[in-house]
Amino acid sequence: MPPPVTPRAAGAAGRLRREDIPATADRRRTSVASDVLRAVLDHGPVPRSTIARLAGLSPAAAGRHCADLVRAGLLREVTRQGGGNGAGRPHVPVDISDERHVVCGMHIGATASTLAMVDLRGRVIARESYPHGDRPAAEVLTRVALRVPGFAAEHAPRRQPLGLGVASGGWVDPVAGAVVDHPSLGWRDVPARDLLAGTAGLPVRIDSHARALIKAEQLFGDRRSRGSVLHMFVGNVVDAAFATGGMVHAGPRSAAGSVAHLPVGARCDACQCGQSGCLQAAVGDDALARRAASAGIIAEPSFLALLASARAGTAGALCLMRERARLVGRAAAMLLDVLNPDLLVVAEAGAIRLPGCLDVMRAEIARQSRTCRDPGRVVVATSFGVDVLPVAAGAVMLDAIYADPLAPPGVGPPREYAPAS
Repeated sequence: MPPPVTPRAAGAAGRLRREDIPATADRRRTSVASDVLRAVLDHGPVPRSTIARLAGLSPAAAGRHCADLVRAGLLREVTRQGGGNGAGRPHVPVDISDERHVVCGMHIGATASTLAMVDLRGRVIARESYPHGDRPAAEVLTRVALRVPGFAAEHAPRRQPLGLGVASGGWVDPVAGAVVDHPSLGWRDVPARDLLAGTAGLPVRIDSHARALIKAEQLFGDRRSRGSVLHMFVGNVVDAAFATGGMVHAGPRSAAGSVAHLPVGARCDACQCGQSGCLQAAVGDDALARRAASAGIIAEPSFLALLASARAGTAGALCLMRERARLVGRAAAMLLDVLNPDLLVVAEAGAIRLPGCLDVMRAEIARQSRTCRDPGRVVVATSFGVDVLPVAAGAVMLDAIYADPLAPPGVGPPREYAPAS
């Protein structure tokens, strides 16, 4: 893989040269085994003869690839009552296996990390949470990594974990395996993959949670996301990701998706960047909780308390959550007009758990956007509900498995991380 871009690598004048930009994987050229596995994911249990038609293969080729995937433990043969035609026969259905493999996932949040186990269909089997406290980055990561072997043994004693996926907010460079900048945590240039891999004992992949959730939607969620999709993640961290033709756009050093400082014109606390009216300062979980506590809606500045109050029907809490939805809709309208995707997916607590918040968001988009004619169809909440954080983490590794299912998840030597500045 090409080295990361540094000021020295960018030439004497400090200008970025074309050869300095890391190449991105061409997801359009997936392996035949990937086509077969995804056909089974979409349509299984399904006979090999149908897989051949779906994947554009000869029956013999489909049979060979299915046999390889069965041996790898990714597919299983579905035994019909009364027997069947025997292993390898074209009419014996195959399905995604839930018997031999799982993946582990770690979501790095602003206040806590979530360790999860996810099966090959993106379903969450188990999860645990680890508050960060005042721990430095290396201690936060090592603490969770040390738990991984025991966690896997407890929750899937007969299944082999294929790897550890890591999802985080902020600027994440998946090629370098690093959290480049996470302002809420104060992390800069943290080589997360290297810190986790040796201790966890598994191959490790890392990406931003917004990009990971696009991949999860493409695999397990709304199939419209396989065309073009914009994903917005709204929590303590606010960020976004965009994909078209099945390919997630990352940009040089994977810096795409920074929307925290979009101007939404809201009256709110000053942003960390020193400006006012930034999206994250207006709608972030912590900022909203502080405003709720200042207004006497909740006793302490806790977003979970605010959400519980809104779910209980408290007028002030509902008003704050709906105002957040309106401001998210305002920012989304700007992005929709620039990118014009088939689908906008929103991972935000109100859209997931409070009736009416998604409608407020859609109404604001209808008022503000010049291109989105039907927000009721285009704008949807995440497919993963309250499981959104563990699914994001698991999807980082699951995406790699479905992209090249017969290659080891950790294939290719990880390069050493060198900070850009």
